[in-house]
Amino acid sequence: MRIGEVIKFGKYSWRVLEVKENKALIITEQIIGQYPYHNRKEDVTWSNSAIRTYLNGEFYNSFKESERNNIIECKNVNPANPWYETEGGEDTYDRIFLLSLEEAVIKYFGDSRHCLENRSPKQRYWFQKKDHNNSLRRASFDGYIWWWWLRTPGRDKKRAIYIHGDGNIGIQGNGTYKYSSNTLHPKTLDNSGGIRPVLWLNFGS
Repeated sequence: MRIGEVIKFGKYSWRVLEVKENKALIITEQIIGQYPYHNRKEDVTWSNSAIRTYLNGEFYNSFKESERNNIIECKNVNPANPWYETEGGEDTYDRIFLLSLEEAVIKYFGDSRHCLENRSPKQRYWFQKKDHNNSLRRASFDGYIWWWWLRTPGRDKKRAIYIHGDGNIGIQGNGTYKYSSNTLHPKTLDNSGGIRPVLWLNFGS
């Protein structure tokens, strides 16, 4: 496998983000569904979120047994939001997960650390709108550009960071429960964030 290659696994197309020996980190090529980050209005981090429960439960179990046998459980470190210092929560062991802010901004969709580390006094809600790597983060759902979740918290623990439809980073975050927005997906008529699951795949010994 090569970084950037698109492969089929289960029902979905996935893009290879990283390769280590006989395993590859893959993310769905596009958004595969909409899902709220959490199911209650309360402080939450990735470790105790409803979206993590869904991905490692119902979604994981939707794969065939032979496919599940090739999904590798991994340890995820969950850093704080660097602009708002909101704690990211405890480390987790996941089979399926979402990217962190640093993974999306520095590691896998171009290196935009200069935008992350050099925050303008005027910036509160958005990452750098003119970042040349924004186009690499754009994704669609059912044929329409849509926003998708990261696992890192926003300005507080009732928000989580997301990737806007134009690929920009909503670093303040959207509400994790019953997100209040009149912008609905044209087909689903739902305003929930999109999910692009990520996993480590064993592709041979």
